[in-house]
Amino acid sequence: MKQWNNQFFYLIALIVGAYFFIMGLVKAQAFFAPFATAIILSLVMLPLANRLERSSVKRIISSLICTISLLLISWAFIALISFQVKSFIEDWPKLKETMAPKVEQFKNYLVQQTPLQENDFAEMQLNQKDESGNKENNNIEEKVSNVLGQVFSFFGNYLLTFIYIFFLLNYRHHFKNFILQITSAENRKSVKKIINESIQVAPRYLVGRGIMIVILAGLYALGLGISGVGNFILISVLAALLSIIPYFGNIIGFAIAIVLGYVATGDTTTLIGIGLTFAIAQFVESYILEPYIVGDKVALHPFFVILAVIIGNLIWGVIGMILFIPILAILVVVMTHIPALRPLGELIGSKSKKS
Repeated sequence: MKQWNNQFFYLIALIVGAYFFIMGLVKAQAFFAPFATAIILSLVMLPLANRLERSSVKRIISSLICTISLLLISWAFIALISFQVKSFIEDWPKLKETMAPKVEQFKNYLVQQTPLQENDFAEMQLNQKDESGNKENNNIEEKVSNVLGQVFSFFGNYLLTFIYIFFLLNYRHHFKNFILQITSAENRKSVKKIINESIQVAPRYLVGRGIMIVILAGLYALGLGISGVGNFILISVLAALLSIIPYFGNIIGFAIAIVLGYVATGDTTTLIGIGLTFAIAQFVESYILEPYIVGDKVALHPFFVILAVIIGNLIWGVIGMILFIPILAILVVVMTHIPALRPLGELIGSKSKKS
């Protein structure tokens, strides 16, 4: 009886501790999300930093070169997206006019096939206009303040991430030595092995994913361009970027292509072209790019990959969906080297022994 009470107490303590840990991550997103992003990106740039330092480049210079390189890549990406978004905004009135008949046909279909009536749609539109009118009249200053606050927060976190990257690269041996110093002598060799394996997981995964994104963007652009989709470069880049989110990203990318491609034009040929483009791209991704480019860089069971994506979205949103996969992979490496946690590591990992 006493043993059962102890186990029940530990279970409750674990549940309560996990709850407050997750809530802490949610509340402290402004700090942890940029810092976790910086850790992953610094691990990606670590091979380049090591190569530069072996070429007699001072560590502070190599760290600066890696940080500036990432900054320039992010600027180029932001410029490309901004240019495409600007083009899309300019074409939006025409797209909206083209989409209006399709929306009306969909409404008529709902009226005929569901209990919904025309009056329901009229009331919904009236309520939306009233709500938007009231908000515009009463909360214009609040809206402007919120938008400015979000913009400043984004750029603050953006710059802070690169500051973190520089310091993490420049003082990486300082942090490693600290970990080794607080480790007992008999476990030091094992800890070194854990560190060396952990720092290789995220770079291999993200570099492989980056190559895949570039190839997929080219495939999508080629197929959607031939299919006659407007703003096909923007749609291709978005669909390729979303592929970094396993399972869910491809579905969202296909939905965006359907809405901005087929619904905007209403051409059946365009719909067939979009379907063929994504089908071919998914075949290439699953059977060519995934095995040979990404490979088994992140040894995670597919079920736990989905869980990581869902939990990451609940905690940190989109950035959590991207970061939680390499973070979980690093945790698996750590757990498989700790005897007490090895069963959990084999459960989450894809290389668990088959019975």
